[in-house]
Amino acid sequence: MSTEPPETAEDAEKPGTPAEGAQVSEAEAELAAQRLERERIERRRAERQEPIEAGAKLSGTAADLLAAVRAVESGEKPAATVFEEAAPAPRRPAPEPARRAPAVAPGPVAPAAGAVEEVREVLVQGGAPEGIAVQAAEVGADVLRADPWQLLRVPGVRPEQADGFARALLGAGAGPDDERRGRAVTVWLLEQAALAGHTALETAALVVALERQGVPEAEMAVQNAISEGDVLVFQDVVGEAGDDEEDEERPVRVLVGLERYALAEESLADGLGRLINSVTERGAEWERAATSAEGPAGELIRAVAGHGLVLHTGGEASLAEPAALVAAARGVGLRVWAVAHGPVGRARFAALVGGEGTGVVTVAGLLSGAEGPGRDADGALDVDLLVVLDAPQLDVETAALLTESLPDGARLVLAGDPGVLWSVGAGRVFADLLAARVCPQIASRRPDPGPLGELVSGIGVGELNQVAAPGKEVVIVPVRDAGEAVHRAVQLVVDSVPRAIGVPVEETQVITPGHGGAVGTRALNAALKERLNPGPGRFGGFDPGDRIAYSPAPGRTLPGRVASADAEGLHLECGGEEIVVPRERVESAVRHGWALTAHQAVGCRWPAVVVVLPGDAAQVLSRPWVYTAFSRADRHLSVVHGVEQALPRAVAEVTAKPRTTRLPFLLAPQVPPVAEA
Repeated sequence: MSTEPPETAEDAEKPGTPAEGAQVSEAEAELAAQRLERERIERRRAERQEPIEAGAKLSGTAADLLAAVRAVESGEKPAATVFEEAAPAPRRPAPEPARRAPAVAPGPVAPAAGAVEEVREVLVQGGAPEGIAVQAAEVGADVLRADPWQLLRVPGVRPEQADGFARALLGAGAGPDDERRGRAVTVWLLEQAALAGHTALETAALVVALERQGVPEAEMAVQNAISEGDVLVFQDVVGEAGDDEEDEERPVRVLVGLERYALAEESLADGLGRLINSVTERGAEWERAATSAEGPAGELIRAVAGHGLVLHTGGEASLAEPAALVAAARGVGLRVWAVAHGPVGRARFAALVGGEGTGVVTVAGLLSGAEGPGRDADGALDVDLLVVLDAPQLDVETAALLTESLPDGARLVLAGDPGVLWSVGAGRVFADLLAARVCPQIASRRPDPGPLGELVSGIGVGELNQVAAPGKEVVIVPVRDAGEAVHRAVQLVVDSVPRAIGVPVEETQVITPGHGGAVGTRALNAALKERLNPGPGRFGGFDPGDRIAYSPAPGRTLPGRVASADAEGLHLECGGEEIVVPRERVESAVRHGWALTAHQAVGCRWPAVVVVLPGDAAQVLSRPWVYTAFSRADRHLSVVHGVEQALPRAVAEVTAKPRTTRLPFLLAPQVPPVAEA
């Protein structure tokens, strides 16, 4: 079973910089610089005019290199396996379409004239496939000639492949001790760490990883990368000092990271500190609203009345409490907006607060300006209160953009289920803030109902309990091998669940640990398509009626269906929106969607879910994975079970893999810890 996470997306268009002549803080200036740099990188990474057709007759190293790049682009394999935690596919930015029909997913920006041809010549000279010329054009021909290891900046390229390219260009001068190689591999390792969720790495861990990649004098390689400005070094004081203790006497953690994530994390800490330290007043209207609410909903309203940042934790049923907060805030005349991870979450919360058009948007839509309140003359969102749902899905860059977009005096509520999988992008923002205790935390006491709620609640505390399910809310289907697992999964979706549970096929979702392997999403989707919507797949493997998962950019997956296909592109219906994906982007942005991974399914729920756990999935299971997959079901959960005791062991023992981040350290000087609410 492949351990690859889904191809997802997280970025959207960046908010504007402050108005010309406005006074900006140092952090705001850093954020503006970060945005400009990200826009430059994203424009160049999006440079692709047509599908890559070259390389069909390649063999050997060149064929392997082209296959690796294509596999990472299409999400067929992770970008690297240096860090064990599942990592997202490489970032392929594109703004979420505006909510109008039809929206055309924007195509990639054309490379500069002649840049691709110049790079193609260098690639051929170095024995690399011409088919990656468009991606390598971001690096530049002159850069590749001077430093062939910069080929590692192309997603999917590994050090051994860059080594072969360097030997072909430099001859005997391309040794493992070349300073250029050490610097390039250092940056590459930090990029892989970011894909695994780290915003930085401890120096010792980075040195060990460099040694595994055959870099001699690894510590010197790190120092060279620091001195050349390729990476940044941080010295974070660890622990709490006593009254008479000097900082220099306390242990120091030395970290190395990339500027992109360093700026985002520092900007996020600055923005959160600004909100936490904002002066807020609790009026009589707030107290009346809190008194009229019940339990944790009243606690949440009181906390928001007097604080600029509040955390709210709980499962699906607990969404009633943020909904009560939204109603109370409107009652006291505040401009309030709620933000969900995707269209499915947006629709579910909108139903709680009064239906569509009631101030509920997606994160990507808010940041891009396609949805939401718009911005004032200074570039800040026109809001008094922003309620962010699915908060565990916020990576550090998206969280920084949201926080820095809020005006002074605004309130921010981050709400979500801490038991689900963390963000696809770098950082663990919600978990870091919960651990830092820098603001009130309101824990919901409202459990999800029924046998499914009981099962998921147990998983959350490390217990896989056998629950009574008189209405067949939970069904276990044991299987012996991969072939039987696929057969039973298809049988459940097509026949058993509709017949016995009354949930139609289109409202049943299959979830499996990975994309590859005999029971990955590709194998299951092929089997389900054959039964549910057979066809020739004339348009990039798709036919009208196919169920799909559309990834407009890394970090986001939109479930939907193929409406039609023509010369303009593939026409999709996703969450009530019509989207047109141009031909050249179909391969990299659209997958079949009868079966998804748990990462792709985060933020969505379905009436019925079939979770497939083949025998070879044991090594990738964890409590957050099981919790996320099982909690996607509203009415019915079938578990196609072939992992025997590995499932209860994963729930009891395998927690989320640690991520190295700096957010708690950066917040500590700005705000003192507060007592739990």
